[in-house]
Amino acid sequence: RPNTITHVCWYRNQSLSLSDYLCMIQNQLSGYLLRKFKNSNGWQKLWVVFTNFCLFFYKTHQDDYPLASLPLLGYTVSSPVEADGIQKDYVFKLQFKSHVYFFRAESKYTFER
Repeated sequence: RPNTITHVCWYRNQSLSLSDYLCMIQNQLSGYLLRKFKNSNGWQKLWVVFTNFCLFFYKTHQDDYPLASLPLLGYTVSSPVEADGIQKDYVFKLQFKSHVYFFRAESKYTFER
């Protein structure tokens, strides 16, 4: 199982504290986000579920199975810099080594969540 917490921790040389683990199993967040890859031009609207330190991407909130998943252990969250060329509001950047994703919320409320 390539996306289990144990596998991701081992592969990315990360660890979890007991408090992190307990927090993880109590939190889940979902909603629409727009996703942009580092070198792509357009934004893709996806239903995103955040749970167990992983983002699961669905086409709509009614889908039974995700299109993809992204384990977040080891990723950093930041704002885009000028060199990223992102001229939109409510955007955040996820990066792990050379893997870069941009996500855009549709409102300030969603962005802050």
